[in-house]
Formats: sequence, structure tokens, C-alpha cells
Amino acid sequence: MKDLNILITEDGQSQREMLRDFLAGEGHMIHEAGNGEDAVRTVLDAPIDLVLLDYKMPGMNGLEVLKRIKEINPAVDIIMMTAYGTVETAVQAMKEGALDYITKPIDLEELLLLIDRISERRTLIRENEILRSKLWKKGMEGGQIIYRSAVMEELVNMAGRVAPSRATVLIEGESGTGKELFARLIHGLSQRASEPMIVVNCGALPETLLESELFGHEKGSFTGATSRRIGRFEEADGGTLFLDEIGELSAPVQVKLLRFLQEREFQRLGGNQTLKTDVRIISATNRNLEEQMKKGLFRDDLYYRLNVVTIKIPPLRERKEDIPKLVEHFIERFGRENDKPLEGISNEAMDMLLKYDYPGNVRELENIIERASVITREPVITVRDLPFSNKGLPRAPEAGERGSLMKDSVETLECQLIEQALEETENNQTKAAEILGITERTLRYKMKKYGMKQ
Repeated sequence: MKDLNILITEDGQSQREMLRDFLAGEGHMIHEAGNGEDAVRTVLDAPIDLVLLDYKMPGMNGLEVLKRIKEINPAVDIIMMTAYGTVETAVQAMKEGALDYITKPIDLEELLLLIDRISERRTLIRENEILRSKLWKKGMEGGQIIYRSAVMEELVNMAGRVAPSRATVLIEGESGTGKELFARLIHGLSQRASEPMIVVNCGALPETLLESELFGHEKGSFTGATSRRIGRFEEADGGTLFLDEIGELSAPVQVKLLRFLQEREFQRLGGNQTLKTDVRIISATNRNLEEQMKKGLFRDDLYYRLNVVTIKIPPLRERKEDIPKLVEHFIERFGRENDKPLEGISNEAMDMLLKYDYPGNVRELENIIERASVITREPVITVRDLPFSNKGLPRAPEAGERGSLMKDSVETLECQLIEQALEETENNQTKAAEILGITERTLRYKMKKYGMKQ
């Protein structure tokens, strides 16, 4: 735990001295100020990490001092101290940038726990700045993981710590949360970064094709196999193989994957030669694999081999503090890509985005901002550019709008065709798949992708 440079801003001398003696005894470097003006001068002159800031002081009050400090150095953490512990005071302080607040009389053990959490958070942030620096040097643009929340800070830090190892990693999370971005972050920070990272979506291919895709096949091993094919395991030699939607693997493919993880060897489909390759496995799933094991659909021995380290990405609705930063990133990106001078988003539009729950997670938010950036006539995105009804719920895009984004129109049409086939077959997925000319596995995958009930 790192000792902090703490500024105690308190007009009561006895209270200030009590806090000084207690925190100095815990190993922290202490600075003192008896009023707001002295506090601002101290922040200008000294490398302050944390300010304990009294709310009611002569001259500038705590909120005014907070604003001035944040203007000088936004990285300074601030805990507001107040004997007037109303909800309104706390909310206002948090809006202006305070990290937390504590009421008087101060419980020293509670304060110490709070400072310890801040110290841990600052350590995470420093480590992640080092990670981002490494990624920039490798041309990965910070891994493109955009976040502000503490939970994502910790997950990025974990990814950085596990990256240099050979451990298999299981990434869990709903569709659209950014599982592949985490896989690329781990690969990019590993010693394998100069070698390929191969991505295979296990839910997008039928069983026979998936086995051939992963392990390759020999000529004549099945109808249509007119030549030998090198599989993804061989292509990823020296690098990383990312198996997305690992919960979709059939039992035979699970057995072959388990053998590789145990022995580091495999055979091509239809072949007798035993092959070896140096591949790190990172897998991802939006399913509950423990529930799959209980149902006998996923091997427990394979599960424990895959999840040496688990990264669980929370859905966007559980980390809404990330939304403003994501929106800012997407507006800048799509403005640049479309050669459009976008300046930002209105407060009303941002408020609507913050109230929505995003069943499609970050991918859905990205799609919403891409669409808005294309159709807006103004440099600022407004509520009328968002695909929401007056109640804040998604509305179907109008015909003219659908034409503006090919991806939107294709996905909308695909979704409508699936819904129509299911309606015609009274939700019989086998018959619906036959009508659509796709496999039942592919149908289930697309139903999950579009959030349809199965």
C-alpha cells in the first residue's frame, strides 16, 4: 500500500491536529491548511494525492475550494468532511468531483479504510498508465478499452498482470461487453505479441466445419475435402488462439481441445499424424459454463483447464459511469471516419443515453452513436438523432434512416426474417432454421446476438 501526500484542510485547529497525528502515524505525508486559500496554494506548490476538505470554512467554502483544486489538478482525490451530512451536500460534492465524503465526528477507522481504498485505486491507475504506455508503443491505441469505472480499472489491471504468463484465460460477459478487446489486450502485452492472434467464433460454425476450422483436415477426410487444410491451431503457432463463445463447442470438439490443453498435441481431421504447436488459449463465453456443466453440456475437466484465470466483464448497465467517456470516444471516432465536424452531444441526449439499459452493451451504444453521427444535421448530437421513443425506449428506424447505415439495415432485415420464420413455425427452431437455410446452431447464435427469447 502506497503512503499518500495528504492535505488536511480544516479551520478547527484541534480537529486538524488530531487528524494530522493519526494519519502521520499511519505513514502518510501530511500537509495542513486552515482555510481554502491556503489549501489552493498548497496544491499549487506540493504533489498532493488526497485532500481532506472541510465543507464549512470562513472565506471560500468546501465546494468552491473543490472546484479550484480540480481546475489545478484533476488527478487529486478529494474527501469532503462535513458536520452537515445531508444528502444534498454529498450529491453536490460528488457532482463537482469529490471521490467520497465523511461526516463529523469523524470515525478514524472508517476514514482509514476509505484512504486505503483510495491508495489501492491510485496504485491501479498508475499501473494501468504503464500498461497503456506499453500498448501505445506497440501501436494498439491503448487496447481501445474505454472506461472510467473502478471495476473496469481493476479488470484492465488484471489483464495486464496475467498477460506475461502462459496461463489460459476465460473471459465471461454478455454479448457486446468487449470480450475480444480484453483478449487482444492480453495478447498485445504478452511475449507473443509479435506473433498472430487468431480469432474463432465457435458459435458461428456447425460442428463438422468447426472441428476442421480448429484442427485442420486431410485430403479426402470428408466430402468436399479436396486438399489438406491447415487449422487455426497451426496458424496460431507461437501466438494466441482466441476461442469466442466457447460454450457452443460440441462434445467431440471439447474432447480434442482438452487433449491439446493436457498434452499440447492434436491430429487433423481424418489424419493419423500427431502434431504439436505452441499456442496460448484465451476463451470467452456469454453463457454460464457452471450451469452448462451441471446439465452435462460442458466438460468440467475442460472448464477447469480453460479458467486458470477468469475475467468477468460486467454489462454496461452496471457501470454507467463509463457511458460518457464511451460516447465521447465514439463521437470523435465517427466524426473523423465520416469527415464530419462533430463537437459533442447535448445534455438531454446524454441523459437519455444514461437512462437506457443496453441489452446489447457497448456494441449497441457504439451502433447508436454511429447512426446518430451519420444522420445529425448539427455539430452537436441531440435527442432527435437517437433511436429512442419519448419514453426512452428503442424505436424502429424509419425507412430513410435505415438506408443511412448498411450494417443497421442488414441486421434489422436479418432479425425480421428470423422473427417471421419463428412465427410461421410456432417457435420451432429446427423448422425455422430449415426455412432460413441455416443450421439450428447458427439460428440459436443469431437469436442470442439479437437478444431474442429462446
